[in-house]
Amino acid sequence: MVKEVNLAGKTIVITGASKGIGKETAALLESQGANLVLGSRNNKRQLRGNVLELTLDVTDENSVIEFYEQAIQQFQAVDVLINCAGVGMFESIVDSKTEDFDQMLNVNLRGTYLTCKYFGRQMLHQGKGHIINLASVAGTTALPGCGGYSASKFGLMGLTKVLQVELRQKGVQVTSVIPGSIRSSFWDQIDPKPDMADMIPTETVAMHLLSLINQPPGAFVDEVTIMPPLGIL
Repeated sequence: MVKEVNLAGKTIVITGASKGIGKETAALLESQGANLVLGSRNNKRQLRGNVLELTLDVTDENSVIEFYEQAIQQFQAVDVLINCAGVGMFESIVDSKTEDFDQMLNVNLRGTYLTCKYFGRQMLHQGKGHIINLASVAGTTALPGCGGYSASKFGLMGLTKVLQVELRQKGVQVTSVIPGSIRSSFWDQIDPKPDMADMIPTETVAMHLLSLINQPPGAFVDEVTIMPPLGIL
């Protein structure tokens, strides 16, 4: 049972909103009354109540700019940006495909850079805002088979730390959320698929994100690590 939180009047942008953590978080925040801007490659533009769904390819800067502009046109301001868009392919470095490595860097790192860049400018203009970047324990720990994924997530951790020191004094909070393995569609293309029974449910991550958005004033949260009860996997 989620404690009732009134997010009416708050505008929250979520990338990667068509599945996994993004989809679960969008459903939870909608139930709490937030204005939502949901971006995904699978979305078609539609407005239903206080929810604006838009097509977004975070690897395409023009797509990110159009997504940003439509969000501001609809709601005038943005309180929170949650970067959930991500992709992972897992092989040893020597056996991996270069195009897979490039895709993980483009989506997980460069895509987050682009959304932080444009929405961060808006938050600086407002003098307030909160950016939440979904990193990974693979961005803090060396794991076999995670070369490209870890490179993108270690890079994302560095990007987030720089954003923290650049934006903190100007009223904009930036938080890394660092989960272990999550029970989601992320694993659908992985062969063999790992046992997901003891992984973190996506709804649990969504509730942690809601808590971050609704945190008490007077402090900024730089990092949150969320682990499955039995460890990384």
